[in-house]
Amino acid sequence: MSTAVPSVLFVCVHNAGRSQMAAAFLTHLGAGRVEVRSAGSAPADSVNPAVVEAMREVGIDIAAETPKVLTVEAVQASDVVITMGCGDACPHFPGKRYLDWKLQDPAGQGVEAVRPIRDEIQQRVHGLLTELGVETVA
Repeated sequence: MSTAVPSVLFVCVHNAGRSQMAAAFLTHLGAGRVEVRSAGSAPADSVNPAVVEAMREVGIDIAAETPKVLTVEAVQASDVVITMGCGDACPHFPGKRYLDWKLQDPAGQGVEAVRPIRDEIQQRVHGLLTELGVETVA
């Protein structure tokens, strides 16, 4: 197996909820052993406040994060591209691994509705780290 650090890109439409939570969990749990990116095909102006609050509840602060636009370069630089409801907006390149995580969109919902989405994303990130052969931090 390669000693190179794997890179993962999370993509959703607004890069304001699901992809931000996934990137934050992967950054936290991977503790520097995974290169993490997130982007949106039509980025929002800011991260969903209910998402920020839900992540704060589990000890991860994403208040300073900002939605980023999806670029061809970000996809090309990633080993794994995980889409979350961005449809056909994500460019496909040969040799990349693509996963589609079907998750409820937290847009416009309160923190109570975001919590189960957050928890599902956390479980999926744990599974991804296992697949990548990266040990998680406690």
